[in-house]
Amino acid sequence: MGTKYVDLDTPASSVISSFGPSLDENRPLLSRSTVTSYTTTDEQPSSAITDEQIAKASPFSGIFNLLNTILGTGMLAMPAAVATVGLLPGMVLTLISGIASGAGLYFLSESASSVEGRRASFFAVSQLTYPGAAVWFDTAIAIKCFGVAVSYLIIIGDVMPQVVISFDSSVAKDSILLDRKLWITAVMFGLLVPLSFKRTLDSFRHISALAILAVVYLCAIVIYYYFLSPDFPKPPPEDIELIHLTSSIFGKLPVFIFGFTCHQNLFSVHNELKNNSRRSMVKVILSSIITAGVFYELIAILGYLSFGRHSRGNIILEYPATWFVAGGRLAIVICVLFGYPLQIHPCRGSVDKILMLFDPSKDKSPFPDPPSTIKHFAMTTALLIGTYILAITVSELDLVLAFVGSTGSTAVSFILPGLFYFKLHEHERWTFAKISSLVLATFGFTVMTVCLSYNIFKLL
Repeated sequence: MGTKYVDLDTPASSVISSFGPSLDENRPLLSRSTVTSYTTTDEQPSSAITDEQIAKASPFSGIFNLLNTILGTGMLAMPAAVATVGLLPGMVLTLISGIASGAGLYFLSESASSVEGRRASFFAVSQLTYPGAAVWFDTAIAIKCFGVAVSYLIIIGDVMPQVVISFDSSVAKDSILLDRKLWITAVMFGLLVPLSFKRTLDSFRHISALAILAVVYLCAIVIYYYFLSPDFPKPPPEDIELIHLTSSIFGKLPVFIFGFTCHQNLFSVHNELKNNSRRSMVKVILSSIITAGVFYELIAILGYLSFGRHSRGNIILEYPATWFVAGGRLAIVICVLFGYPLQIHPCRGSVDKILMLFDPSKDKSPFPDPPSTIKHFAMTTALLIGTYILAITVSELDLVLAFVGSTGSTAVSFILPGLFYFKLHEHERWTFAKISSLVLATFGFTVMTVCLSYNIFKLL
């Protein structure tokens, strides 16, 4: 009697509906891309999920899931990124990043169709292409999730003092209530620590919709203060530059790339769509990228025109302390507050798989059992301490996004999709798609090498 391992990459809502509350550490939450394992026997496939149970989502659901992943902290740093390169290059880089990310999503969806049934995942595709490189894929995912978690803490530390001022303008400038480190520490140990240790976070799946509402709210703030607010001062004309190309473009390019990264969610969307044909997937990808691109261009352009070359790395901090702005700041805080544990979870799962390679006593099965209580506690504690130290040490949101964008986001968005597609079609004739996949992977390697080197050199 043999053992079968079934690899699934489904959103939390689908898994919850089939299994109830018994989620394990290796299962993705809210469509986060990690490997899940179910063990069944030949006679009794007791834990297997059929394709019919998975394939229930509509195209609208797929679009929403991808948008929910795309639209996040990256939008806050867009105006500052545009200020570094000028208005026209900023618009072009946003467009190029969107097109390149869309190409990566297409190549991933084509690679997913090579996996039997509704079982597509990064691991499943790597088994068909580069079986020995799965650890590097987990490393890329871990780096990205860790960096996003740090950016969430930075946002909390930056925004909460502004929320305090909005509700009480008489607070002294040297008040402890305006100390960003206080808010990061209070939120971390008061709420995020107990939430991050949970093995099951399915109760937060409905709160993910706040991400979209926060984006809409931010757009309303940007539009209002640029077009409708009569008392809001505009920057002098010399502070608005159409083109400002310097070597600093290599430091900001990853910020544009980070903004469109949602590729860790693509396999979940492919698995769950009732009709996941090529035409259907292309519609979902195009709708998601175009919608996100419109939001990003709007925030980037109007934000830059509102503050010029002095735009800061977090656009929400630029606006006056009014009740209207305070509502937007609170929406963003709540959004990232509940997003932090959902970044720690897949990061911990990827770290667990990486550590398996250095433990000779462990079975090297590609579908490991959930970590022990001690290991779970140790990994979570290490991730919490690491993100906390970085967040109170580094206050520049765009700097964190630059490093995350040039490493994890570049690998997940460009390098892996291009390599997967090229390898799967290695022995076929050369087509435009095959050439494009090789170009995309090469572009990803180039961006990672050049931009990461530039950011490290600048930091040192």
